[in-house]
Amino acid sequence: MKEFEVIEHTADVGIKAYGKSIEECFENAAKGMFAIITDNSQIEPVEKHKIELTSDSIENLLVDWLSELLFLNSAYNLVFGDFKVRIDEGRNRVSLHGEAIGEKYSREKHGYGTEIKAVTYHMLKVKREPPCEVQVLFDI
Repeated sequence: MKEFEVIEHTADVGIKAYGKSIEECFENAAKGMFAIITDNSQIEPVEKHKIELTSDSIENLLVDWLSELLFLNSAYNLVFGDFKVRIDEGRNRVSLHGEAIGEKYSREKHGYGTEIKAVTYHMLKVKREPPCEVQVLFDI
């Protein structure tokens, strides 16, 4: 099963990510986002960042997850290539316990990909039944 595919949309770019579980889809969505940012360059596992998020829906949690990673990218010049995600669902809340593993961005090593400005809700989809699938568009 492929991890993700890039989808083109008028003035945006997006991804469809696949997995055996919704957690794997979240991990693969993040891989896809950083493949766009780094033009598919190799990212070394130099440092880890823990991410804890809570939301009222799985769709909002996906946007929050990718937005948090995008924040780390833009604020701290970090790129990530490996992710570990655990999702816990409660009565009215869903939470994510994640880890992003990567390194500082280097133009020489990671090249020029596409700058992603924001994660959008446009055409956002989450399919939870296996095989799981998520779709998300980015504002570029």
